Parts: sequence; C-alpha cells; structure tokens
Amino acid sequence: MYSPQSMGTVFVGVYATSWINKKMGKWIGEKNAADLLSQSVDNNVTSEMGLELLDVADVVRLYPDVMNYLEHAKDGTFFEDLDKLEGGNSVSKSIQAYLKKYGIRCPGEIDITRPRFNEKPTALITMLISDIKNFEPGAHKAIFERGLMETKQMEQDIIKRIEKLPNGKRRAKKTKEMISRLRNFIGYREYPKYLMMGYYWVIKQALIREAVQLMQKGIIREKEDIYYLTFEELREVVRTKRLDYSIIMRRKEEYKIYEKLTPPRIMTSEGEIISGEYDTAKIPKGALAGIPASSGIIEGRARVILKMEDADLEEGDILVTAYTDPSWTPVFVSIKGLVTKVGGMMTHGSVIAREYGLPAVVGVENATKLIKDGQRIRVNGTDGYVEIL
Repeated sequence: MYSPQSMGTVFVGVYATSWINKKMGKWIGEKNAADLLSQSVDNNVTSEMGLELLDVADVVRLYPDVMNYLEHAKDGTFFEDLDKLEGGNSVSKSIQAYLKKYGIRCPGEIDITRPRFNEKPTALITMLISDIKNFEPGAHKAIFERGLMETKQMEQDIIKRIEKLPNGKRRAKKTKEMISRLRNFIGYREYPKYLMMGYYWVIKQALIREAVQLMQKGIIREKEDIYYLTFEELREVVRTKRLDYSIIMRRKEEYKIYEKLTPPRIMTSEGEIISGEYDTAKIPKGALAGIPASSGIIEGRARVILKMEDADLEEGDILVTAYTDPSWTPVFVSIKGLVTKVGGMMTHGSVIAREYGLPAVVGVENATKLIKDGQRIRVNGTDGYVEIL
C-alpha cells in the first residue's frame, strides 16, 4: 500500500496522462486525448466492480421470484431468505462471489464505521434492478469491447495525424510508447485504496467482536456505540469493563449537529480556509463552472442523488451528486454523464468516468442545489462546465 515503488507505479499512469494531453494538444490540437485512450483498460479493480455487477444482474434476471424478493429484502436474513426461492441458490452464489471480491467497499468507505456491502448487501439492490432494466444480457462484455474499439480507433487516428508532422515518425513512436504506458498503468491507481479497504474490513471485524462482548455484558447498549469512542477510550473500556454512558449520549447529539455543517472547499492542516472563484470568461453565460474531468458533451435528464441506494436510473440519465468514491462505480454503467460538487482530475470518479467514456465535470460548487432533479442539462466534460437547458 505505501511502498515508494507502488506509489511510483501509480504515478507512471498519471504522468503518461499528463504527457499525452499536453503533447496531443500542442501537436494536433486534440484536447484531453488521454480521456478516450483510457477506456476499457485491463486490471482496474474499481471499473471491474461496475462491470461485474452486470454479470450478477444476468443471473438475477432469470428468476422472477428473486426479483420480487429483492424489492423487500432484509440484510439480516438476506441469503437465508434467498435460498428458499426458485433460483435463489444460484443468485446467492453469484452475489456471494461478488461480495468476496467487492464486499469490503461501501459509500464513504474511508470512514471505518460505514456499513460495508458485506454487512449491508441490500445496498446493491437498486443498482442490480437498474442494470436489469437498462441493459440486455451480456452487457459487461459488450460495454468493455465497445470502449476498446473506440480507443483503438482513436489511437490509430492520432498516430496517422502525428506521422504527417515534421519529425512525425519519431513523435509517433514516442506517442505509442506513452499510450502503452497509460493503458498498462492507469488502472493500478485504484489498487492502494482497494487494499486499504481490505485491511479496514479485517480491523472492523475485530473491533465489532469486542463491541458484541461489551454489549453482552451490558456495558454498551448496541455494538455501534463504540463508534463514538476514540480507540484509546475503547481499549480502556475493554480493559476495565466500565463506561460512563453519558459520553456516548453526548457525542451522538453532537454528531447530529456536525452532520448539518457544510465544510469549506479547501482547508489546510492548520485550519486555514482558502477561497477562490473559477474564471468564467470562456464558458457560456449562466453555465456552472467546474473541472473538466472526462471529455465529451452530453445532454440528458439530471438525477440529483445523494445516497447510492437511491440511484434508480434510466438510460440517458446524468448523475449529479456531492462526490463519488469507488463504491459508486456500479452506478456509472447506467449513466451517460457525471457532475459532482467536489473532486479533481485524479479522484476515483474522474478516473472511472474516463475509463467508461462518460463526460464528467467535477468540483461544481453547489451542484446538488443549483441543479434540480429532473432538469435537462448539458455536460461539457471537455471544457469543464454544465448548462441548465
């Protein structure tokens, strides 16, 4: 996770992206060329998570009883109830195989207290239903191959145009090398976080085992109470078997207040708040400015969604949300564009948007308030702005 060689490997892909975008813009006027060239790369553990849920959907769609059950499934008895249905065993095996690989993830996963997919498999249901509704069987392979074909065509077109320039052969050879590096290494950028979540899951299970014992002894009322203690406090409670429960009560009330706060866009480690404004001189009047994260222009219905489990999407929808992390990736297969309130060029949502070929603008201030659910919008992922139509 933390070795210099591993981090260096991440930055090979980042450097190749930067080189391609800079040189292609300068040599042939091709803006953000690396975006299209990043589609359907091998060995990206995050984008594979979205595509492999399509395979699970292909199993689910075969069994009407299972589809009806998913509408009211409960986490506590999820697999037990599933096994009683026709086809339930097949679906159960498919979902459990998926969770073995991706169950360590969840929305807001950097917070160890958030329920993982392993703990809350029902969080996947809305996405499974959307996949069944929006795609034909075998969509995983079709989407990947379409992206691969578009990338190959883009590469051939770029190389032909470069070869016509002065020193064209030399430039074309260097460009091919950089495209190869981009496609070999850009997916690795997703692995350190994936490994980190694997460690988190091991640690969380150990903490919850302690919490259950404390609950059984009547020291805490529910296992989630330990989330309101520091690690040192928890260790002391485990050691002494004593706790002033008013601490938990007070912190729960404080947390309700903290949840309502709006953090600043940028805050330094010293607590300094830095503010600024986008230069809007080169975008249409009234457009919402942001960071161009994935090239292309798309129009569609805005779906303002703040919780992943509410992501009931139709083909052609554009996702508008506060932020995305790797757990949102299965939602990406059902959308045509992405707008987020926070994010940057190399945040997970931007990387996956490029790999899926989705126009994306991130860092759009107050996006989830200024854009209303159901409005028709135009996302310009090339120049970095959103228009409300």
